[in-house]
Amino acid sequence: MKILYLTVGFISLCLGIIGIFLPILPTTPFLLLSGFCFAKSSDKMHNWLMTNRYFGRYISDYRSGLGIPLKIKIYSISLLWITILSSSIFFIANIALKIFLIVIAIIVTIHIVSVKTR
Repeated sequence: MKILYLTVGFISLCLGIIGIFLPILPTTPFLLLSGFCFAKSSDKMHNWLMTNRYFGRYISDYRSGLGIPLKIKIYSISLLWITILSSSIFFIANIALKIFLIVIAIIVTIHIVSVKTR
């Protein structure tokens, strides 16, 4: 089971890192999943993640209910909509897919706005 947790932890960590740059992919759930999996499989990896200068504070603030800084919320929502709209306008011809992307952007925006602002 430790190997399974460790593997899932690394995969979710990679997806979380990718999610920093791709607004469609959520970062926080993957980082939280990584923390959970590493806690079950490797104290060393869990400690590394929780003390990491990029992810540690992000995870601990979210878990403790402190929220997300306003600057990060604005940046995330702006990048999300720029990416979704430019993809929909320039790269996607299928109207159903365009609608699907807009719906995803709305849901992600609602989630970001609903999280407490730090």
